[in-house]
Amino acid sequence: MRATTVAAAAVLAVLGWGEIEHWRSSRRWLGTVRGGGGAGPDAVVVLGYRNPGVRANVVNRWRVRAGLRSRTPGARLILTGGAVAGPVPEATVMATYARQVCGYAGPLATETTSRTTWENVVNVAPLLEDAGRIAVVSHALHAEKARLCLWRTRPDLAARLARGREYRFGEWMFAKPALAVLGRRRLRALSTGTG
Repeated sequence: MRATTVAAAAVLAVLGWGEIEHWRSSRRWLGTVRGGGGAGPDAVVVLGYRNPGVRANVVNRWRVRAGLRSRTPGARLILTGGAVAGPVPEATVMATYARQVCGYAGPLATETTSRTTWENVVNVAPLLEDAGRIAVVSHALHAEKARLCLWRTRPDLAARLARGREYRFGEWMFAKPALAVLGRRRLRALSTGTG
């Protein structure tokens, strides 16, 4: 009985740590400008995930839904990602899902050449020039990495960064610890210049 209690407590501690890491990550590297800096509508940038098929996989479907819930009225949805693991660019696959499955009929742009997070950020920057507030959506630590990349490449745009709504307590709970470990490793590599 005692071993079961210890094991259950350990599992709860790991799950709790994953939640805390994602919650904290969703609040880092945000902008300093209140209310946006550009004259145009807000923008929500959704980062793609390698998609081997022609239909959106579970990760890209979730990211699109998180992007849609992150929109303010009139905001542009910008989907980014090239054909990293399949024949169709991630952005195109996500756009099809947003339009055909989610019924999204608002403003939408795609960037279909990026193969890395850094390229996502660099390649969508021209689409963000006139944006008010900018939200970046992915899992929390990946979105944090993209925000850090934007601060490094375009601090003028990064000053407009706002929180996306990708973090929800309990959502992806069992994956969050692994995503947090991987995300922290990649953030550390980016911070030290090795990744």
